[in-house]
Amino acid sequence: MKRWIMPVSLLLALGAAVPALALDVSRLTDREAVSGLQEALNKGAAAAVGRLGALDGFWGNDTVRIPLPDTLRKAEKLLNSMGLSKQADELKLTLNRAAESAVKEAKPILVGAIRNMSWQDAKGILTGGETAATDYFRRTTSDALAGRFLPIVSKATGRLKLADKYNAYAGQAAKLGLLSEQEANLDQYVTHKAMDGLYYMIAEEEKAIRRDPVGQASKILRKVFGG
Repeated sequence: MKRWIMPVSLLLALGAAVPALALDVSRLTDREAVSGLQEALNKGAAAAVGRLGALDGFWGNDTVRIPLPDTLRKAEKLLNSMGLSKQADELKLTLNRAAESAVKEAKPILVGAIRNMSWQDAKGILTGGETAATDYFRRTTSDALAGRFLPIVSKATGRLKLADKYNAYAGQAAKLGLLSEQEANLDQYVTHKAMDGLYYMIAEEEKAIRRDPVGQASKILRKVFGG
């Protein structure tokens, strides 16, 4: 008699909806659980990168659009009074275009994190909260993403002379304790905002998979998850 295996998709759904339930992940083989989860995460990560890396992925999305740091938005009034409103608008657009270019480089890093996932990592994601996979990505890819994003952002912002003025102004503000050191450098600020936007979109994809795992599944996923 064929043994019925608790589908990974059901674990994802139950893990989010009924966290107090004792989920018997031991009924899944390591290979089944990790393989199925890896494919689901590959799909979610690819979708997030694809959306943000497209034209207007950041600029056209109110949720992840990158603004000037809150403490420096007042500088826009000064720029406008100096006849630099066009440059200020260009700066904001370039921040978001830089993020869109940088995010395209995220896929191989995310894929590497998925490939290197252990059974314990998979178990933690399957039985964790609704963004457990996103938390795993944040923990394992932050340093690599920052290193990959920063040169791309620097190249994009370097085309604007206003970027130097931003860094000079922000540096003084940081010394006075008006903003963080991260915000004081334009490239660092955009890099971290791009990462925040990416993790946000991955979290949204993860929630969607947990809400409707069967609807998210390919033929292979249905075979792995369908039981």
